[in-house]
Amino acid sequence: MNQTASLKNQLLIAMPNLQDPNFARTVTYICEHGDHGAMGIVLNRPTDLRLVDVLRHMQIEGGLGEAGEQIVYLGGPVEEERGFVLHTRTEPWGSTLAVNADISITTSRDILEAMARGDGPAQALVALGYAGWGAGQLERELQENAWLSGPADQSILFELPAEQRWEAAARLLGIDVNLLSGEAGHA
Repeated sequence: MNQTASLKNQLLIAMPNLQDPNFARTVTYICEHGDHGAMGIVLNRPTDLRLVDVLRHMQIEGGLGEAGEQIVYLGGPVEEERGFVLHTRTEPWGSTLAVNADISITTSRDILEAMARGDGPAQALVALGYAGWGAGQLERELQENAWLSGPADQSILFELPAEQRWEAAARLLGIDVNLLSGEAGHA
């Protein structure tokens, strides 16, 4: 990581030339990045599941109403059977990692139970699986022009429709991703 600063709390925006079906046209929120590698949640791969489906599967009761219709996302190709809740900061849950002062990620059942009761975080994105990179892998992919990185924005994380997040993340950098070349230039 000596060559690249930590990308924790940044958005990773797939370049148009990235053809990996797991990451083509994705935007990923980086939750952790260090010498050991990186971990993030893909923000724009909706599944056919809703939160109520996950709660039923986990046998969690609750009167979710409209909140139960919240889309569940495919957070990445690693451990797709494991759930992650990316959310605005609230009380610490059983297994929570604070990404910054405003955003956390939680993997424990108690946050889903609170959401089912209507006591969960104000904003949340529920995902199955995560995106992971080994030591130095993300840095190499950045050098190979597979990704752009930029500032995180809560509206992209929680408010925009999934199909708008990729282009919106690039616009935060002043870039129209549809006009980018896939060729890397190195001096």
